[in-house]
Amino acid sequence: MNRIDYERYRMRKKSPSRLKISNDDVNSDDGTSRKISEPLMVVYNRVPKTGSTSFMGIVYDLCNENRFNVMHLNTTKNSHVISLSDQIRFVRNVTRWYERQPLLIHGHIAFVNFQRFSLTSTKPLYINIIRKPIDRLVSYYYFLRFGDNFRPNVIRRRQGNKRTFDECIEHNEHDCRLENLWLQIPFFCGQNPDCWKPGNRWALEQAKKNLIDHYFLVGVTEAMEDFIRILEISLPEMFSGATFLYQNGSKSHLRKTFNKTQPSPRTIAKIQQSRIWQMENDFYQFVLYNFKSIQDRINLNQIKFQDEHGRFLYRDRQQFFFEKIRPRQPMQSK
Repeated sequence: MNRIDYERYRMRKKSPSRLKISNDDVNSDDGTSRKISEPLMVVYNRVPKTGSTSFMGIVYDLCNENRFNVMHLNTTKNSHVISLSDQIRFVRNVTRWYERQPLLIHGHIAFVNFQRFSLTSTKPLYINIIRKPIDRLVSYYYFLRFGDNFRPNVIRRRQGNKRTFDECIEHNEHDCRLENLWLQIPFFCGQNPDCWKPGNRWALEQAKKNLIDHYFLVGVTEAMEDFIRILEISLPEMFSGATFLYQNGSKSHLRKTFNKTQPSPRTIAKIQQSRIWQMENDFYQFVLYNFKSIQDRINLNQIKFQDEHGRFLYRDRQQFFFEKIRPRQPMQSK
C-alpha cells in the first residue's frame, strides 16, 4: 500500500457514518476535536547480551524526531536488584516526572512491580528481549575476554585469557559455570531473593506470570527486526520509523563480540543435561510462543507505506469500531 492509498484508507475509516471513535480524539459538544493525552512510559529492563545496545541505538536516534524522552537507569556496581527503599524512590521519581513524559527508561535491572506500591495510576509498559540461553552465555564469555566493536579499546576483565568456551566447560571454570545461565528468568521474576536462586521452580513460574500480567511485548534476539516492527505498529508515537532505521541505518548490529567461537556439539549436549538450562530454555520457548502468536496476528493486518521522506513505515488496520451509541449526546453524571 503506497502513501496515497494509506491516506484514503485513513479517511474512509474515519467516516462519521461508521460512528467510530478514535482512541486519541474525542468530539466536544461544539463539534471540535480535542486530544486526550495519557502519560506514556515504557520500561525496558534489558537483559545483558541480548542485542539491547543495538536496539537502544535506534531508540536514541528516534527520540528527537518522535518527541519523547529517554533515560538510562544506572545502579551502583551495576547491580540487577535494588533495595526496597530504592524501589519506591524509583517508582515515585519516574511516575511523577511529568515534564519528561512520554518516557522510555532502560537499564540492566530486574522487574519492579509498580502496582505493588499503589502510589499512582500510571502503569508502565514493560518491554524486553531475550536470547537462546546458550548463545547468550557464550556471547558473554567471549565478551569478557575480547570485548566488542562498540568500545574496542576498553580493557575487559578477562583480557589475555584465551581459553575457549569448550575448554572452560571441560575444566568447570567459574566463567562458564551453569549457574551463569540463570539470568533471564530472574530478570522477569523480579526483586525477590528467591528469583535469583538457580533452578528455583517458583522463579520460573513467577517469571511467566509477570510476563503475561505486566509486559507489553517481549521479543527474541533472533527476530529483532520483527520485534521492532511490532513496536512501531503498536506504539507509533514512540517507534515510528524504527524498522526503517534498523534496515538501513548503522545501528542494527551496533555491538558484535570479537573472536566468538561456537561451542562444540559435545559441550552443548553437556549443558542441555542441566536442570538450569532446561528451565531457562522452558522460559525461552514460552516467550517465543507468545511472541510468534502476537506476530501472526499483526501480520494479518499490517500496512506498509511510504512517508514524505521516502521511508517505509508500518501500521495496521484497526479491527474494531464503535456503533449504536446512545444517546447521541454524551450523558453527564449528576
